[in-house]
Amino acid sequence: MKKVLSAMLCFLGATTNISGQKNGTKPLTDLLQPQYWVFEPGAAAFSGTGAQAAMTIMENGKVIRLKDLAFTNGVIEYDVQLQERGFASIYFRMKDLQETECFYLRGGRAGNPVAMDAVQYAPFLKGVNLWDLLPQYQAAADLYPDRSNHIKLVISGKKMQAYVNDRQQPVLQVPQLEGNTGTGTIAFDGKVTIRNLKIRKEDTEGLTPEAGMDITMNDPRYLRKWMASKPVDFAAGRDITIKNLPDSMEQWQSVAAERGGLVNLTRSFGGGQFLNRQLIWLKVVLMAQGAQRQIMDLGFSDEVWVFLNGKMVYVDKNLYPEGLRKKPDGRLSIENASFLLPLQAGNNELLIGIANNFYGWGIIARLESMDGITIK
Repeated sequence: MKKVLSAMLCFLGATTNISGQKNGTKPLTDLLQPQYWVFEPGAAAFSGTGAQAAMTIMENGKVIRLKDLAFTNGVIEYDVQLQERGFASIYFRMKDLQETECFYLRGGRAGNPVAMDAVQYAPFLKGVNLWDLLPQYQAAADLYPDRSNHIKLVISGKKMQAYVNDRQQPVLQVPQLEGNTGTGTIAFDGKVTIRNLKIRKEDTEGLTPEAGMDITMNDPRYLRKWMASKPVDFAAGRDITIKNLPDSMEQWQSVAAERGGLVNLTRSFGGGQFLNRQLIWLKVVLMAQGAQRQIMDLGFSDEVWVFLNGKMVYVDKNLYPEGLRKKPDGRLSIENASFLLPLQAGNNELLIGIANNFYGWGIIARLESMDGITIK
């Protein structure tokens, strides 16, 4: 996928209302005609009608958006042929490129049915694609490099199932859609040809709308309640020492972990995609009944400095562009790092500085055990 998407979408052709479908009784078909779409001049080419209709996107990063469509739940089905081994995206419930849901194919994985990141679901929050914060929402798929791939998305409330070249079993099941939008249009991106587009609004094929269980909620070891500073500019190359720690004048606000224990700083503060490097502090107080040594597992994006009671105990980087990628492949995951926390009896202030200038940012933190520990 192009990492910079064009946000300048120009209206072509007369406005045509395609939002009249009620209760899924009549699928929206024959949509691949230019009068139904919003796009920049020269960004798309259309040919044929009916079953022979096709829409070709001529360049990556040129988003082609349906006019006058309010899509909430239902089935989106289409065939997509990759014109190159790049990214092929569909946006749904799309307000704009700042706030939308997104599912995409990584064309470079075509022909490799065991590649674990062949497809991915990721929302855009405040203009940032959260692909690096949500590795659990990518999966293997048998993509064809030289012929059309059949895609079907079933979207119901908080859930989505994605089918790729297999009409019986989804390749990806999303138990909770993470975007901020509930209704919006549908759009495509990537150097691809789209055929056989059908939309069945409100037909969810029996998929229930309630979010699936977050299994980490069974685990009390995740640190879910933090205080956060305001993000500040933090020039590339700068580092943190004890002289840079927040002082008594710092203003704090509460921030809570989301699904999977993720403290999603992008949702709260934006930032990330090719902006200037920024720094934010998170803190929590751990009250220990007695002195003990705890292992902390930490997922993070992109750089962290960890202080316990004013002393640095860990520093690390998870930088995808520079090749300093933590397992798994630079994504934020509880697998990223583990280190020792020497807790003293009584209150222990845990302070984590997080820096970022590349897509989403946040942390997941989990202690080895909560025995004798309470969160103050």
